[in-house]
Amino acid sequence: MNCRSEVLEVTVEARQVEEALLALLHTVLLHRSTGKFHYKKEGTYSIGTVGTQDTDCDFIDFTFVRVTSDELDRVISKAVTEFKTMNCRSEVLEVTVEARQVEEALLALLHTVLLHRSTGKFHYKKEGTYSIGTVGTQDTDCDFIDFTFVRVTSDELDRDALGNTGSDGMGQISLEFYQKKKSRWPFSDECIPWEVWSIKVNVVHLANEQERQICREKVGEKLGEKVINVVEVINRHEYLPKMPTQSEVDNVFDTSLKDVQPYLYKITYQITDTLGTSVSTTMRRLIKDTLAL
Repeated sequence: MNCRSEVLEVTVEARQVEEALLALLHTVLLHRSTGKFHYKKEGTYSIGTVGTQDTDCDFIDFTFVRVTSDELDRVISKAVTEFKTMNCRSEVLEVTVEARQVEEALLALLHTVLLHRSTGKFHYKKEGTYSIGTVGTQDTDCDFIDFTFVRVTSDELDRDALGNTGSDGMGQISLEFYQKKKSRWPFSDECIPWEVWSIKVNVVHLANEQERQICREKVGEKLGEKVINVVEVINRHEYLPKMPTQSEVDNVFDTSLKDVQPYLYKITYQITDTLGTSVSTTMRRLIKDTLAL
């Protein structure tokens, strides 16, 4: 009940969180650690030395001192990584469409995000010196929505996005960007998410072709608003993984594609069978109000 308690507060950029936490935690543990005890007999022992090393931060003008212990560093780094994962940047987009519009709506939003999270291929001349290739783009017209979106010109990337749009049902699809953190053998690499886009899909059933035509136009307008929202979010000065060295490029980017290099990502989805009454009612009211004009 009378445990001593201290509170430290820091205000940092997203990219500085890990280094700030490591600096403070390692500083405390440096002063709360001793060398190993070596007992000769009960009550008689010697204490080993504690090695220390300087650690330079990449995103903060700061160098901190920590105990030279890979095991202790792994424990602290794991805790900080879990904290970062819990505070990963997350954005949610929601669309209400007809069943036949699901695929095009998802592709429009997924491709919009991937367009802004992809670079040209890195061409290394020597360590630390490289050039970045260009990223081609192309317009894609939707068949069931009055909408045209821009995507990266990459058949491989398009196949991956198309193959992960799920079915024509309701549910949620998530596009997660992550970076790898190498672990010592025999531990597997850690995948640390830094940004997640979740798209919630609601499906409505319309009575006639007139309602479908109105829905076609309204969904196009809504998608335009969502795309603008995506661009605004991405243009904020938020955390991005630092540019890697040649030996670490696979920890940040997906280098398996031959014509483009997106940040490492994965797409997951979950299908549900029910639609919220309020969403369905709102969409139907919107269509009826348009018919009444």
